[in-house]
Amino acid sequence: MRLRDSVVGRRRVRRAAAGSAIGVLLLLTGATPAAAAGDPSGPGWWAQQLARQPLAANDGWAASGTGTTGGSAADAAHVFTVRNRDELAAALTGAEPKIVFVEGVIDGLKTADGAALTCADLADPGYSLESYLAAYDPAVWGRATDPSGPIEAARVRSVATQRARTELKVGANTTILGLGDATLRHLTLMIDGANNVIVRNLSFEDAADCFPRWRPTDGAEGNWNSEYDLVSVRRSTNVWIDHNTFSDGDNPDSNQPVYFGRPWQVHDGACDITHTSDLVTVSANVFTHHDKTMLIGSSDTVGPDVGKLRVTLRHNVFDGVGQRAPRVRFGQVDVYNNTFRIAEFYDYSVGLGIQSAVYLENNHFTLTDGITADRVLKDWKGTAVTEIGSFGRVGSGRPGPLNLLAAYNTAHDPDFGADAGWTPTLRAYQPLPGWAVPLATLLSGANRLGAR
Repeated sequence: MRLRDSVVGRRRVRRAAAGSAIGVLLLLTGATPAAAAGDPSGPGWWAQQLARQPLAANDGWAASGTGTTGGSAADAAHVFTVRNRDELAAALTGAEPKIVFVEGVIDGLKTADGAALTCADLADPGYSLESYLAAYDPAVWGRATDPSGPIEAARVRSVATQRARTELKVGANTTILGLGDATLRHLTLMIDGANNVIVRNLSFEDAADCFPRWRPTDGAEGNWNSEYDLVSVRRSTNVWIDHNTFSDGDNPDSNQPVYFGRPWQVHDGACDITHTSDLVTVSANVFTHHDKTMLIGSSDTVGPDVGKLRVTLRHNVFDGVGQRAPRVRFGQVDVYNNTFRIAEFYDYSVGLGIQSAVYLENNHFTLTDGITADRVLKDWKGTAVTEIGSFGRVGSGRPGPLNLLAAYNTAHDPDFGADAGWTPTLRAYQPLPGWAVPLATLLSGANRLGAR
């Protein structure tokens, strides 16, 4: 071969590789080169196309059964653009097909005229943090029973006031699509008893609980418990959560004080899937600097959750999260082609709970700050996990294949078995090798779909 032919050949290979990479990114995001088109003053053409887009066939568990179409069949009277909390709450109601475009920052702790609300504004007259700490200090109250009495009752009333303000129920047959850098702050999207829901292209920030509950009986030292998730899926089927970013905003748990020797916990889950929910696909999201990230199944009680809680996690980024990425009970959960960046303030990533059946394939892990591979998995009454093709780097070592199951079994007893008992079939995308996953997740998260 002549030198010129060789050079041209190499250039063609590089161009083909670049084209394949771009193709993979466009495929995974659902975007096309036309994605930037549209009128910036309202939902443009591309945003309208995305809002009518159902979940693709075979794209994870949410494609099962009737599939997930959200509000794609909405008529003109049920297409809304919302810019504040009250408009959003009204638009989400009802079971008819509907599309809700979210524009700008919607803050649950701001009134319609933009006035800010504080935790003190939501508190019952009988509650203050100072009185609560004085009444239930373990040196006064003890550790044998959870708080009760007038101040605890006032805290419960305060919780109800906050919930009425910040927890928004989503009706069935709904598509919620953020425009540009749309953000929901100090709010919970509650998808409860609402089948066929799509949530895309939103940043969720800081669903902080103003009134955490002290439970001295929770663990050996007691714990503070909070109420609100950023997104909560309960008693719902066929839900697609795609291209969102979940965080604590400028209010991370690491900045919270310590009371009674335990961290003041103001955040609960980022995206929890519980209470008999089923057929859920969570794709191309970013979960960043949050502690309790994703709980799948909320109770060890053997009952109605059995045979449900089937969830697919693909092309998500778990960046600096503390735990529950995810923690699983009962469900068949397919976790493939996700990026895990693991750093300080870390407990574990994948929690194997009672009767869980987790299938881990071709995920990428970066472990820093002295965190070792045996800590990625954690035993919560689980028995087995299938792990294939994990890849990544531990500390300053060279990137390469990882065997998280072997690392766990070497360091802990009892061992996990190596077969979760099932093999996923609902996959719209062939899993990329583990080393390529960071490329596949470059366009994960909110404001990546070109919706304007």
